[in-house]
Order: sequence, then structure tokens, then C-alpha cells
Amino acid sequence: MGRRTRTTLTAAATAAALSAALAGPAAAAPPTGDHEATRRAVRAAVAEGVPGVSVTVRERGGGTWATTAGVGDLRTGEPRSTGDHYRIGSAAKTFIATVVLQLEAEGELSLDDTVEKWLPGMVHGHDHDGSRITIRQLLNHTSGVFDVLADETFQRTYMLEDGFLRHRFDTVTPRELVAMAMTHRRDFAPGTSWKYSNTNYILAALVIERITGRPYGEAVERRIIEPLKLTATSVPRTRTTVPQPSSRAYGKLARTPDGPTHDVTEFHPSFAYSGEMISDSADLNRFFSALLRGEVLAPRQLKEMRRTVPTTKKTERYGLGLRSYRLTCGRTVWGHGGDIHGSSSMAVTTRDGRHSLAVNFNGDWAGETKAVVEAEFCGR
Repeated sequence: MGRRTRTTLTAAATAAALSAALAGPAAAAPPTGDHEATRRAVRAAVAEGVPGVSVTVRERGGGTWATTAGVGDLRTGEPRSTGDHYRIGSAAKTFIATVVLQLEAEGELSLDDTVEKWLPGMVHGHDHDGSRITIRQLLNHTSGVFDVLADETFQRTYMLEDGFLRHRFDTVTPRELVAMAMTHRRDFAPGTSWKYSNTNYILAALVIERITGRPYGEAVERRIIEPLKLTATSVPRTRTTVPQPSSRAYGKLARTPDGPTHDVTEFHPSFAYSGEMISDSADLNRFFSALLRGEVLAPRQLKEMRRTVPTTKKTERYGLGLRSYRLTCGRTVWGHGGDIHGSSSMAVTTRDGRHSLAVNFNGDWAGETKAVVEAEFCGR
């Protein structure tokens, strides 16, 4: 899921604090093996209110460095583990886009195919028209399709306290989620602007299912998880728990940051259809590193994935399920973030795939994962 469960007010305050902290002249990249700035950023996140942080870095020399701070269980005080499994939210979008691009390489579809071709009649109403939206526009968020996470009924039922606590183990189908989005007017005409929409990737997953005849998760497992030997990565389907080792996950489930803290570790992931995957930091580093090194996609498809469009942030651009982040020291890293109940994550790598980082917070209302990225790649 791409929309944070934390409040807009909290996110804005965090962004302002991060901007102030990063002001000043650009810093050179830290020398290989120097992670002191990353340690400080991890401790700072806990000081800001994150229960616990887990970070793993894949170094240019091939080694691995990892650290944690804070706790994995607020009740017992048990610390976080560098091997924790966690829900990765919208970082799953890169996996989905990768499968779509593999299918394109095999001639099963074209990025210029319309949504209507593969999902007839599904995208219509309130100016939505699937015959005018391409697969490419789904993957780079230029479709104009309304984001189901912005639907008030969705928020009351699956994101806010009373609804989530009552409905956390309910099942909702992807088609029901798309239908919910179709009750709203489209955001803009396809191809004329950019806006992040989780509905885009629900539709992309359904295109995979239409072509393969099986749940999209099976394609992710067969095409990515198994070949790369990602032993901690899974598509949970109906599983409501997170495999061990793992920490508890905590959320506020409120529109303001002042409410009680809830344990939101267990829930049925169907409402987060395109963001339901579970992984750990080592696996995410392996995946993004292999992807950017050309081990997962053919050269033409990887080039298409890295073909970016502007977003609402000057320092970020969006490709096909892949973001580029221009850091304050001038370096650019590639990857994706992910936010879902009780979990905020970010996984990035350099363009050559040789220096990677994955970070997870087991709380969704404080801290900023990009600050950890800045610390590792800019040395401050």
C-alpha cells in the first residue's frame, strides 16, 4: 500500500524536520564500510517514536552489514532482529511490475495494450475508460485511475480504529476494491499527469492473473522468489500472521497521532491486495540488487522499467514500479518504499546494484525511512 496509515499532519511535520536536518552543503558518499551515520539515523528514528528499526546493507565489496535499534515487542521489551520478516506494503509493486515486464518480453502482452483488452468492462464509470488506459500507464501511475485507499468507506473499514478492529480478518476481493474506486471520478485524463494510485497495481495484478490463469502471487513465486532463492519472501494470500522471526507491528489507526497504539501484527491481507507481500531486509536487498544488475529482466525491459516520469516530488521520479530518488548529496538510488499497518519500509540500491539498503520500522506513525537512506548513501 502506498498511502501511509500515519496522519498527513505527522508526515508533514516529519518531512519538515527531515528537510531542516538535511540542509547545508552536499556531502560526499561515505567510504565503504562506514555506517556510523546510518547508526545515528536508526537511533534518531527510535528517539522520534518508532518502536524499533531494522536495517541491512549490502556493501559494494559484497559484504553485509546490519543493525537494529529499539524494540520488537512493546510488552516484553524484546529487541528487534536483523532477520525480522515484515510486511513490505508497496515495495510489492516492483515485484508485480517485474512480472508484467517478463510477460511482455515473452510476447504475452504489450505495454501499450489497453486495460479493456485484458479486463473488459472493469474500468468504467465516472469518466474512467479502460479502453483509453494502457498497461504502461498503470505501472507508472499516469492512468488517472482513482486510488481506492482514498475512498472514505475503505478508510473507515480498513484503516481507522473502529473499522479495522472489526474487519481486520474480513476478506475482500480485488474486483470489489476496483469497483469501490470506480464510484469516484477519475483524477485526470490518462497520460496527462501523475498521481500514485494503488488501484493501478490491483489492476496490473489482475492482468497477470488473466494471462496466466493463476493468482498473481504464483507468478511472483515462480518467476522471482524461487529463481533468486528469496527464502523469506512470500505472498501470504489468506495467511494472517507473519512468519518468524518477526517483531510485533504497531499502528495508531487514527487520523491524528495522539490516539492509542494498537498491535496490528495480524490481519487478513486481502484489502492490501497489491501490497500484501512479506519479506526481510536481506531478501529485499537481493531482489533490488539483482533487478538493477539485469539478472531478472532482459535489457529492453529493464530500460523500460527505468524510463521515468516526474512525480509530485522534485527529487523523485517514477518508472514502471520503480522509483528513482535523488539524494541531497547528489547521488541517485533506485527502489521502492512501502507502508502498511504497523510497517514502514524502504529498499533501494545504486544503479549498478552493488550498494543496497533495506530498512523497516515496526510502527507507522513516526520517523522517516528516507532519512536512513540519506545517512547510508550520503554519510550524514
